[in-house]
Amino acid sequence: MALTPQFGSLVPTQVPQLLSTNYLQWDNNGGGAGVPENFADFAQQYLPEIYEAEVERYGNRTLSGFLKMVGAEMPMTSDQVIWSEQNRLHISYDGVSQANGAGTTSVITIPVADGVSNVISVNDTVVVLDPSNGLEAKGIVTASTIGAAAPAFTIQPFTGTSLTTQGLSLTGLKVFVYGSDYAKGSDVVGANARTSINPVLTQYHNSPIIIRDQYVVSGSDTAQIGWVNVATEDGTDGYLWYLKAESETRLRFEDYLEMAMVEGELNEVAATKFSNPGTQGLFAAIQERGNVQTAFTPNLTEFDAILKNLDTQGAIEENMLFLNRETALGFDDMLATLSSGAEGGTAYGLFENSAEMALNLGFSGFRRGSYDFYKTDWKYLNDASTRGAINGTNSIEGVLVPAGTSTVYDQVLGTNIRRPFLHVRYRASQTDDRRMKSWLTGSVGGASTSTLDAMEVNFLSERCLITQAANNFVLFKGA
Repeated sequence: MALTPQFGSLVPTQVPQLLSTNYLQWDNNGGGAGVPENFADFAQQYLPEIYEAEVERYGNRTLSGFLKMVGAEMPMTSDQVIWSEQNRLHISYDGVSQANGAGTTSVITIPVADGVSNVISVNDTVVVLDPSNGLEAKGIVTASTIGAAAPAFTIQPFTGTSLTTQGLSLTGLKVFVYGSDYAKGSDVVGANARTSINPVLTQYHNSPIIIRDQYVVSGSDTAQIGWVNVATEDGTDGYLWYLKAESETRLRFEDYLEMAMVEGELNEVAATKFSNPGTQGLFAAIQERGNVQTAFTPNLTEFDAILKNLDTQGAIEENMLFLNRETALGFDDMLATLSSGAEGGTAYGLFENSAEMALNLGFSGFRRGSYDFYKTDWKYLNDASTRGAINGTNSIEGVLVPAGTSTVYDQVLGTNIRRPFLHVRYRASQTDDRRMKSWLTGSVGGASTSTLDAMEVNFLSERCLITQAANNFVLFKGA
């Protein structure tokens, strides 16, 4: 039975096209405030103007790319990655206390802590610093207690007066060895015996997590043609809507591969920590073992304080700054203020500030002291669907990542190896590569693995992030 009137009939065709017998039209009944009109009424002779392509109002929506810029990916075959990092070369102790000894000597007690022992020998020369008032004193060690519950050593200040008399505090002192002083013809036996120092490595570990996602579409929907032309970030094109859904699932999963490495946390819940141990991501590693700059406002004073701290760490010459928009603009303003009077003129602009050239109000790199910095925006910190939605107290506003590689001892290989400071390890063997797996199940879309009238697209990866020498990283947090 034909529809009346005839112009309202819907006649299927094999290709997506607009015909007088095959179109959808606009329902002009009004949907109310915030409710869009919809295609519903077929008894309308006027053909609407249809834009087949979607408008990309959010541009490229993917967020990954950070780890590709600063790191690498390497396979592994275990449930855990263990690496060792070198400790400092010279002997020093923080938080020591002092008391008057016999005569003008002073006894310095080293606080007991895991992995801390007294390795200062008799005849070592030391510097004692008082951070509270800036005073210092130098002396020679006359006695040292090794292996005691409260390790301590006695020094004779070179001034002939005790540390207390010289105005040093009783607690919160720092001491370090700068050499030794022996009498002529002396030997290192008996009371003069030196303490042999064996290097101690600090070990760290991380475990991979299994990341999964899935997209399911029924067999009927795969054969249904839509009127919207699908076009996605990975180049998918066509009128089959499920192609867009599958493509976006893949893109979202690829973003998760990076986001999980950045945001990952170790699971401390006793009931689930063995089945779902979690993994330590970049932010967690820096907050545990690195440097956190809170309430950071880009200005030369604060930035120079960061440089002084980097001097006490590895002093890596080249570094990358990955920043959100507000912090990046703050750096530009800071550099512009400094640069405006440099060499008698402004340093803004391209091609020697020619009046015909575009004005460049941003900086991609700069050098301060002995350090080079390369600045770039981090989309993950700007996107409103992720961390770009929050700015303010304790919000993460950027990260400083050292460039280059570090030397570590690999427990599996049994040798020293060079690795990027930041890199991903993924599970792989000769039989299975779990870096980024995808497979089809069901009975649709080329798969014939079950009686299910659907196509199941599965995604899986097993990986973890290794943050080596985290003491050289800086995490910027908002005020």
